[in-house]
This record gives sequence, C-alpha cells and structure tokens, in this order.
Amino acid sequence: MQKFIFVTGGVVSSVGKGICVASVGRMLKNRGFSVSLMKLDPYLNVDPGTMSPYQHGEVYVTDDGAETDLDLGHYERFTETRLTGLSSLTAGQIYKKVIDKERNGDYLGRTIQVVPHVTNEIKERVIQVANESKSDIVVVEVGGTVGDIEGLPFLEAIRQIPYLVGKDNCFFIHVTYLPFINTTGELKTKPTQHSVRELRSIGIQPDSIICRSEFEVSEKIKEKISMFCDVPLDAVTSLPTLDSVYEVPIILEKENLWKLISDNLSLNAKTGKSSNWTEIISKVNNSKKSLKVAIVGKYVELQDSYLSVKESLVHAGISNQSEIQIEWINSEEIKSTNVAQIFEGIKGIVVPGGFDKRGTQGMIETCKFARENNIPYLGLCLGMQIMVIEASRNLLGYQDANSSEFDESTRYPVIDLMPEQLKSLHKGASMRLGLYDCKLVDDTKSKAIYQSDIISERHRHRYEVNNKFVGELEKVGLLTSGINPESELVEIMEYINHSFMIGVQFHPEFLSTPLNPHPLFVQFVKSGLEEINIKANGKFINKSNILE
Repeated sequence: MQKFIFVTGGVVSSVGKGICVASVGRMLKNRGFSVSLMKLDPYLNVDPGTMSPYQHGEVYVTDDGAETDLDLGHYERFTETRLTGLSSLTAGQIYKKVIDKERNGDYLGRTIQVVPHVTNEIKERVIQVANESKSDIVVVEVGGTVGDIEGLPFLEAIRQIPYLVGKDNCFFIHVTYLPFINTTGELKTKPTQHSVRELRSIGIQPDSIICRSEFEVSEKIKEKISMFCDVPLDAVTSLPTLDSVYEVPIILEKENLWKLISDNLSLNAKTGKSSNWTEIISKVNNSKKSLKVAIVGKYVELQDSYLSVKESLVHAGISNQSEIQIEWINSEEIKSTNVAQIFEGIKGIVVPGGFDKRGTQGMIETCKFARENNIPYLGLCLGMQIMVIEASRNLLGYQDANSSEFDESTRYPVIDLMPEQLKSLHKGASMRLGLYDCKLVDDTKSKAIYQSDIISERHRHRYEVNNKFVGELEKVGLLTSGINPESELVEIMEYINHSFMIGVQFHPEFLSTPLNPHPLFVQFVKSGLEEINIKANGKFINKSNILE
C-alpha cells in the first residue's frame, strides 16, 4: 500500500508550503524512496495559463504541456522528479468535470452536491496520481490557508482519504506562521493555535506542525504549541527564514521531521544519502566569486513571475562556485539614452519570456547594448524573438521589423504565426506547450554546450521565428543553431562572433535543478566570469558591430 503525506497551511498565504513539500520529497528521495508530488489549488481557473503573472507568478510547464502552479517547479527542482499535468489539480478542473458529467446524465438525475460528488472527484485524482506514478509515497499540498471557504472541499477530501487507504498510511503536516511582535520582542503562537483548531474542527488532526518564523523557535514556544495544539513536542518543528531555500531539507532533518514521518508511516529507515545536497549548500555558502546579472522583464515587480529563471541562475552559480547577484530591471524604463547607465557593472543579461507589446522596446535597446558591448546575453522565448527583431532593424536595416503579435501591419513580420497555427487562436492551452525535440547544428556554440545531436526542451509560446528571414539573418551573423526536426521551426539562434549571445524559443529554466544545472545557464554564467577576467587583464576590446 502506498503512503500519503498531506501538507496544509495556516495563518497566512505564501508561508512556504511548496518549499516544505519539496523538502519532504527530497528527504524521502535521499533514502531511496520513489516520490510523486501533487498540488491541490482551490481557485476556479482551470489552470494558471491565462492568469496574470502579477496575480500568480510564473506558469510552470510540464513535459506533457500542462500549464501548472509554480510550486510544481519547486517539487521538480528538489526531487529530480518529472511530473505531469495530473500533479496540478484546481477547483476549476473538478467543478468542470462534475458539471460535464451532470450534463451528460452520468449521475442519473441525482442531486449533485459538494459532498460527495466534488470530494469524490478530488479523492479519485489523488489516488490516480498514486496509481499512475507507482511511487512509494505521494506528497500532496493543499493550496491556500485553512479557513478559506474555497478550500473546504479539498480539506474534506483529504480527511476522507485515510478511510480509503488506511490511517497508518497517511501523515498530516500543518505549516503555520509565527508572527514576531516588535514591541514585546516575542513570537506569538495564538494564530497557530486558532489555525490548528480550525483544522481540527474539520476533522484533521496534524501529526506535525512546521513553524515558519523570522527567528528560531525556542523550546518554550514549542512546548506551548505542543500543549495547545495536541501534538507531541518532537512533532513541533522550527523553520526560520534561511539564506537559501535549499537549506530547508537539511534543517527539517535536524529538527527530526524525518524520524517522525518514518515512525508514523512505518517506513524502513535507510541511511541518509544527503551528501550531494549538503555539498550544494556548502557551495552556496562558500562561493569564491561573484557575478552581477540583470533579469530584464516586464513583470519584475513580482519576482515570482521569473522564479525558475532566478533559480536556474542560482544553480549555474553553484556549478561555477559563484554567487549570483541579480538586478531586476523593468524593461519599460530602458531607453537608448539611459541604457549604458542602467547596465553599468552588469556582467550578464537575461531577457525572459512574456506576452504583448508592453516593454519590448526597452528589451530591444537591451539586446542592442549587449550585442555591441560583448555582454553575455541569454534570451528565453520572447528574449530570443527580441534578438531577431533587433538584428532585423539594426543590422538588416528593416526599421519597422517586428513581431506580428506587436504590430499586425508590419511589412517585415520577422516573428509571426505559422500557417498551421492560424487554425487555433483561443486563449488557454492553444500554444506550443510541453516537450519538443531540437536538432542542433554542427560547429555551433549551442552544440558544444549541449554535447548532443538532439535535445528535448519544454515550450510555452505561440509566435515563431519567420523562416523567410533566416537566410538574411545568418548573413549578418545571427545563426540558426537549433531546429525542430519535424516542423523545421527555429529553436535556437546565436551570434557567431560574440562571447555568449544565445536565444532559445523554449524554456530551459524548467529543466534546471541544483543537482543538474542546465548547461545553457552554466555556460552563460561561465562566460560572464570569463569576461570579467578578460577585462581585468586589459584585453577587452569593445565591439560595436559583430561583423568586425
């Protein structure tokens, strides 16, 4: 019988449940258990695909093309597990399925209710993930905060699951927040007490409470939580804010959470195999070098909009034993008159994905500056399309070259919809989504970086490089170095006479992990460090044109 760990949250949202779930998964993986992870989101959207990044952060894409919650990124990065769309369940999906069944007559005229019809669908999905993944343990996160009206069906569903699979096969963790009151200089436990009482009123008694706080939780406070929340003292775990999220599994280990889980679920305890993970933390804390990298985007006010990009840079920094200092730059603020000032001291530039025209002119100025000053540049999705538009305008002389997404009347649609795409322009899951192959071109930087003929990367986009202009772009040094073997669509472009200026139509950030950093990010960081050394040795020559 498979085992289940359910994680709920209390007091405030964004308390760190996703990191805790990922960390629990890491602890289990360290001991040789196979793990699957799942997020239950109470919102009524079918998926986050059409939600604003300001509302929800980045949309994470799985191999099978599912647009999911960003927490699935945490799960994959920590556990090295490739998840599918089954691992992301929303209330919208559940209610849509129930209503479709009712309209189909599947319920034979019965009255449809939240209990049992909605809760049954939730339970079936959790069991489906367990069955199809064939993993030893399934870790399930319930989004939102205990007490939210929309979360009640999900809490009721996980309350019922122990009666299906056996109470000895289920473990409940409650992640809560202890606010710090400055005037009294103490952490307060009352919100946690109320949160656990709300959870218990639903019928769920937590087996463990993880206390998030700005400071270490003292034994006295743990004793208080233990008494008022009716959990053993050793089941109260302190998790203060840390310098790196990758320290969380190690802290939870020290706080005895693994022993608690293994004892309650009767797991055959194995010797911990966390040496690789500990080594990562050591590299993070003992970085000998530093690299200042700019992320230039239109959603930088909410950094979670580019969460996987940020983490991929951290992974590449670990690989290069370098601290990555990220400068978040709003592309709308970049002009030709201030671009040099904005990027003073920047040793690498990343332009990530995005939609619509807003902020793209600043990205074009950024790209031009990076090209002319030999600053390492990595363009992701939109960031690659910006490379094509900039080259078309400033090297080919097509001043009104543009993407047809931004200007439908442009005479030079260097980025455009392909004929077969015109058939489906509905919002939501109408893009090129999920894993696609890319054939790498011989004698290119990209092939040297990947060390492979064929690669597979995750996509999330609608517009493509217009193949009509590829030949002209190659004449001015912007080479196509990766092509989809089936559609012949452009996947990768690079400048041949630049230290590192590569654009990719896909999202490599979705496949980077601390243990296996993505090679494009690793080489990008390495190139930035090399440029620092070159300039330090007085050998840097400022190139205003890559054809020189």
